[in-house]
Order: sequence, then C-alpha cells, then structure tokens
Amino acid sequence: MSRAEGDVAARPTLAAVARAAGVSASTASLAFSGAGPVSDETRSRVLAVAADLGYGGPDPRARSLRRGRSGIVGAVLEDTLSNAFRDPINVAMLDGIADVTGPADNSLLLLTETEGEHTRLLDAPVDALVLFGCSTRLDASVSTVRRRGIPLVSIEAPPMEGVLDIGEDNVGASRLLAQHLHDLGHRRVAVVALELGPGRETGDITDARVAAGTTWPALERLRGTRLVYPDAGGLVTRGSWTSEGHRAGTQLLDVPASERPTAIIAQSDLLASGVIAAAADLGLSVPGDLSVVGYDGVRLDDPRAADLTTVVQPAVEKGRAAGRAVLALLAGEAATGTIFTSVFRPGSTTAPPRA
Repeated sequence: MSRAEGDVAARPTLAAVARAAGVSASTASLAFSGAGPVSDETRSRVLAVAADLGYGGPDPRARSLRRGRSGIVGAVLEDTLSNAFRDPINVAMLDGIADVTGPADNSLLLLTETEGEHTRLLDAPVDALVLFGCSTRLDASVSTVRRRGIPLVSIEAPPMEGVLDIGEDNVGASRLLAQHLHDLGHRRVAVVALELGPGRETGDITDARVAAGTTWPALERLRGTRLVYPDAGGLVTRGSWTSEGHRAGTQLLDVPASERPTAIIAQSDLLASGVIAAAADLGLSVPGDLSVVGYDGVRLDDPRAADLTTVVQPAVEKGRAAGRAVLALLAGEAATGTIFTSVFRPGSTTAPPRA
C-alpha cells in the first residue's frame, strides 16, 4: 500500500475527535460550527485534539446531504468563459449575484452553454440556476431542467414558462438613443449589432437574419432602434468586443462620403469604442464627421470614447435582484420578476450632421 493510500485509510473522523476529547459527536460538531451551547474550554479542547489528529473539519459533502442541498447556485453563460469575461457587464452582474448569495452561505458555479454542446444543465450539482441573457435556443434545456424542480432565474431572457426573469428595457433604452440622433437631424444611420445568433456569423443585418436570430438583448435593442428608424440596417458582429466594433466600423465608414452613415448606433459601449477608433484611423472626426452612441455605461480606456453618449444600465443591481430572487425561491417564498430601466447619458460623441 502506498503512502497516499495509507493516509487516506487513516484519515481521522469527527467521531474519533469526539472520543479523544471526551465529548459526544454532536458536541464536537457544534464546536467546529461555532454555534450552540458549547463552552470556550470545551471548544478549545476539541479543536486542539482535532489539530493533533490532523482533522480539518466536517466533510462539506456530508453537510450538503444532511441539508438536502449543495449550497451552490449556477450561473449559466452562453459563451466560453474567456469571451464572457471580456464583457464588463457580465462581470458586474456576477458581482451582484455573489453580493447576495455569498452571505447566505452559497457558492457560485459558472456553467457555459455554447452552441452544439451537450447541455450541462441537466446534471449540474446546483440548487438553483441563473441564466445570463439566454437565447431562445435554451427552451428545450430549460424545459428539461424544470423537471428537476430547482428554481430558475434569468437575466434579460425571452419569456419562458417557469423561469423568473430579471429584465432590462432594451427596447425603450435603444429607442431613446435613436430618438436622440433623430432629433439632432441624422437620417443616414447604421447599427453595429451584437451577435444575433445562432452561431457567430458576421455580415449585414438582413430580415432573414433577424427572423432567425436567437440572442434576445440584441434583437430587442434592434427593435427599439427600428421604432425610430424602421429601415435601419448595419452589420452583425461576433460579440461585445472593441476589436469587433473596429472591424464593423471600418467596413461601414471606408466608403464614399455620400454613402457613409452620419451616425452609428452601437449595441454596446465596447463596440462603440471600436467604431470611434476606426473613424480616427480613417481620418474622420467624432462628432464632426460621425456621431456614435453606445449602450451599457461602462468605463472605457480609450480617451476618444471616454465621454460617450450612451445609456447606463444597472448591471450590479440586476445581479443582486437575481440573487434575491434565487434566495426567495429556495426559501419557498413568492418572488416576482423585475424590469430595470437604463438612464440616458449624453456625451460629446454626438452632434448634428454636417450640412
């Protein structure tokens, strides 16, 4: 038998600690938890014996079995983690969830659901799931997960039966941005859209692509824009990255002046930052030659985009609302969805078009 095997076989138990300390197993357990009527002298004796025996504390798996819960809340991201964490809004919402669920003695497990993968939602060891901006393609998986009887909360998702949604008025906020440009006099406007799905195909925004789209926030933001500019077109990107904004901006702006849009509506601040960088590379001034608006209200490192006209969404508060909903549902209490509203923030990247 190897040393490692011998160590495992000789691993001390709570019962062994209790015997050596001359107390009951329940008293030893209370000494470790720090709760209950255990004197300081007894607690110190139990912990000293445990240290001598090399016992580190009760097995958290056994505790989970006794509670009938894992103590884990799953956060479902429809992307690889490397891509998801490039978007500061995802990070802010995760912070908000952890702010609420962590103090309630829950851990956060990140799960990825990318196109074509076998779903991890069916057997993940979680007590509840929070779905991030999930697309319509998750309907089948969600239907199966509901049979597990665990609470399901979504953030910015299409309406799904049995899922409590923490929403964002993407339509209203995008309409505000579009109306701002329209009031300034812009009529030749293009959209740089987030990924529409399914897949990460780039290209023109077409009716067919919109009809087949599965990414709810992007579709809702486009719908809000088209309430002001019914025929608004533009380009679809692979996601909320500055590099994608630069690529799309270059394609839209590197054309004759008579064909160039006078304003671009980017569906995220990171995309807007990339568009502004592309305009600078082409010798165009913002807002002199081009007005640009974003969406999110995040801090941007590029000083050319630091005073961006945008809408500020309460990302951390959305995460906290999702966390509170999870805790309420786990406690068997009633919970209702919440719709958050972004706040328009004028900046120095918009102006009337040049005559």
